Formats: sequence, structure tokens, C-alpha cells
Amino acid sequence: MLTRRACAIVTTLLALASASCSRSSARPASAQATEAELRRNTQSLLDAIASGDTALWNRLLDSGAILVDENDVVRSKQQQLAALKPLAAGLTGNLAIDDFKVALHGDVAVVTHEDKEYLDYHGQIIHSRFRNVDTWLHEAGGWREIGSQTLAVLQDPPRARLDRSTLCGYAGRYALTSDIVATIQCSGDSLIMKRHGRPDRTYLPELRDIFFEPGAPRTRRIFQYDSHGRVSGFVDRREARDIAWKRVGPAE
Repeated sequence: MLTRRACAIVTTLLALASASCSRSSARPASAQATEAELRRNTQSLLDAIASGDTALWNRLLDSGAILVDENDVVRSKQQQLAALKPLAAGLTGNLAIDDFKVALHGDVAVVTHEDKEYLDYHGQIIHSRFRNVDTWLHEAGGWREIGSQTLAVLQDPPRARLDRSTLCGYAGRYALTSDIVATIQCSGDSLIMKRHGRPDRTYLPELRDIFFEPGAPRTRRIFQYDSHGRVSGFVDRREARDIAWKRVGPAE
């Protein structure tokens, strides 16, 4: 027969076991199950963008969530819900996860996913891609997104075709400083930039006077003219920030 002290000990142990089970039930499931759940949640959020489903976003966003979109706009949860609207008339589209990775850190999950966008813009079809980094927190009610950043995945622009005379008109020697000089030559339908000790670089025309480097869509080379209409140099432009090169002579 249990003594009163023994009964008290047993009661305490049962209470602790019950509390432990209760806490365990609120913890995330296995890594595989968690990844599947987060992928479903993520796709649901993507599906809700075109329809402007604020109820779903309200349910899956943490109250203190911070979100940064591809246009560098930072929003709180309330601001995100207010900005979420159905696609305008004449537009139909969807977003679909193409690549999905999860890193678990206890009750926190860091997710990166690349999404394919299909947009029918008044009869013209646009295909875009976006890279997202999302942070999720496992709370009493399940997983909630606490942070997100979206980046537009850039790609090379369509190339233009320039006549030989125009293309070779950009050839010459260009100086960044007195010690940094490069030679640009025309070759086929492209420009080749040669600089001592560096690999050759290929520039393709996007428009007249505007060139891009294949695989590096963040930058453009924009040729400039003097008051007599002669090429005087070019700027190496990356996100509206220019580094100027001055033309100092003909190609060697």
C-alpha cells in the first residue's frame, strides 16, 4: 500500500510526464514531414497571390513578420495584407515552386525556393523566376512565417544585331586610370575586351551603344559620344552606378 509521500511522488511524476508529452506534441515533426508541410504552406501562399487571398496569408504569417519583395519594398504583416489584391482584369497567372530546400534549427526553419511565374499579360505571355529566402517559426498553432526576402532571378536580355561598321566603331583603347587600360576589338557579332593579365571578356549588343556580358545580366556597357559624334568612352553600369572608361586611342 502506497504511503501518502509515495502517492505524492507518483502524482508529481505523472504530471511531469503529461507536461512533457504536451510540449512534445507542439514540436515539429520529422525533418521529412516538416519539409513537406513547409512546401505545402509555401505553395499555398504562392497560389493565394493571384487571387488576393488575405485570409490564408493572415493565417500563415506571424504577427511580427517582416517581408521584403523583389522591388526592395519592406512590409509588415498588416502592410502585406493591405497590399495583397487579386490580379487586375486582363491578367492571369500562377507561381509554382521549382526548387525547394530547408535547413532546420530546432523550432526555426530557413527555406530557400525558386519559383516559376507564368503571366498572361493582356495576351502576351511572360515567364519569370523568383528566388525566395523564408524563415519559419514553429509556434503552438503550427508553422508561421516570420521573415521573407524575394529576389528576381535575372537573365540575359535578347541580343540585337548591329552592322559591321557600327560594331567596329566601338573598337579602341580605353583607360580606367593611367595604369588600367583595355583594348576592345570587334569580332564576329560581338566585342572582345582584352586587358593584360585578365581573361578576355565578350560583350553582346542589347541595343545600339548598349552591350551586356553573357551570364552577367546585372551589368551593362554603355558607349558615349563627344560633341562631334565620336565615341569618347563607355560606362560600366551596375544597378544605376557607373564606372567610367575614357577612349584614349584606336585598337592595337
